[in-house]
Amino acid sequence: MIFEFVKVEVLIPGEYIVRLRDELNAIGTLTVGNYDQVISYSEVKGYYRPLEDANPYLGQIGNISFGTECKMEFRCLYSRMEEVKTIIKRIHPYEEPVIYFHPVFV
Repeated sequence: MIFEFVKVEVLIPGEYIVRLRDELNAIGTLTVGNYDQVISYSEVKGYYRPLEDANPYLGQIGNISFGTECKMEFRCLYSRMEEVKTIIKRIHPYEEPVIYFHPVFV
């Protein structure tokens, strides 16, 4: 089966959503038909524990942390996945951002 688009999910602190949205929109990624800036996000809660060699954005090495962040979702062309990933990693404050690309069949 062939697909042209992917759904992107990225977990990110809420204060970074507008900057990421604007940068992705600037390269035309967030355009759907006659609309741009097309994203959705929701607040999610999660746990994590930085291991010995980590450089955590929040939390302390060896301690389990709990927090709220946002799951930002949008559609992009499969052919632009690497460019999108590069932009996310440049803006994202986490040492290891969680980014998912899901194929979209329409």
